[in-house]
Amino acid sequence: MTYQEAVNYLYQSRPPFHLVGSTAYKPGLENTLRLMAHVGNPHEHLRAVHVAGTNGKGSTSHLIAAVLQAAGYKVGLFTSPHLISLTERIRINGQPIPEAEVADFIEQNRAFLDELQPSFFETMTALAFAYFVKEQVDIAVVEVGLGGRLDSTNVLTPLLSVITNIGFDHTEFLGNTLPKIAREKAGIIKPNIPAVIGETHPQTMNVFLDRARECGILGDGLETTDCRIWFADQCGYMRSRRLREAPDCELKGLYQEKNLQTAFVALQVLRNYGITGLRDYGITKEAIREGFSHVCSLTGLRGRWEILSMKPLIICDTGHNSHGLQYVAKQLKELTNPHIWIIFGMVNDKDTDVVMRLMPGAASAEKGKYHYIFTTPNTQRARTAEEMLALWGKEGLAINDPKEAIDYSLKNADETDAIFIGGSNYLVGEALSIMDKY
Repeated sequence: MTYQEAVNYLYQSRPPFHLVGSTAYKPGLENTLRLMAHVGNPHEHLRAVHVAGTNGKGSTSHLIAAVLQAAGYKVGLFTSPHLISLTERIRINGQPIPEAEVADFIEQNRAFLDELQPSFFETMTALAFAYFVKEQVDIAVVEVGLGGRLDSTNVLTPLLSVITNIGFDHTEFLGNTLPKIAREKAGIIKPNIPAVIGETHPQTMNVFLDRARECGILGDGLETTDCRIWFADQCGYMRSRRLREAPDCELKGLYQEKNLQTAFVALQVLRNYGITGLRDYGITKEAIREGFSHVCSLTGLRGRWEILSMKPLIICDTGHNSHGLQYVAKQLKELTNPHIWIIFGMVNDKDTDVVMRLMPGAASAEKGKYHYIFTTPNTQRARTAEEMLALWGKEGLAINDPKEAIDYSLKNADETDAIFIGGSNYLVGEALSIMDKY
């Protein structure tokens, strides 16, 4: 079986969530556990950091992985979705899984996959864990796919659980209130396993405290030495230092400060609190400096306020819901370029109405500087460019083909202008493929 045959098999027999949406979602761990048993239960042999959250879990996972890598360790990294190639989801020390490994796994296990009919993500999780064990990684950083409690990755018993934040996303699966969503995310917190929560919120704080109490990591309270849950934005040394000991990060989005705080506290926990097997990991200030400064080059991370060109300034970002795009919108408003061309597309299960009110140009006083080109990401879940323009309700263009939208902006923008591409992971992935060929 060739790599392309393996990819075709995966997409045709069990299309991924990013293409078809809810029909690809299979909550629960039964299928995953059966699949793991079939391939030797690799999840039982992995030392891992498990990362969930509404936004920022990908960036936080890459930050933690980069520092561990800079400390000299062999680090597996499992994230989703991919932007260009499926192999991006599974990396060791920044290198994507070889295409031959994907083809071999599917070929060797095809009969069982045909019988079990796991989801695309369940299959990718088993492939990732089996590959990490085969390659004898020292530690894996594993990003949750969707939610937490019922996510395939939750078969892990990690060294540390990390939850970045709670916002409204995938409400049809996780619930329509912040406490309900938090309860699903909190499902990755395990008995006697330390946990770090990135952002506190009045509606979710007690959810995490209750889960910590159930898992025996709250002790007698947050001020006691036996407490093993940390709220990153409340840690004293974080408030006072504000990462002054850490370097400038290669990730430049405004929202990355929160991810930096979360990653920094998670690394402090790994370094300072004697977690089994990690006391000698060498998570030094130098490793943190190196990891944060070169996170993209070390791990292969792309699409986070990524600058693709300077003349004109071209930026793309994977923010795709109101919780993430509020920071993107603020950063766009701070650009001083004479004109800003915004190529924008979203999928139909996101809070588009809220996003539209946040984006620059929504206020009449901003008219003239921002030029919107709505386009259609390549997924069945996408809103069409015409639908997006109608929702915008203001001046703009609808160009369904992303390449044509990018070509139009490049043809009409001056060298002093800026072009932003975003609103959807899938649009950013297409844009990276297009721009890499220019």
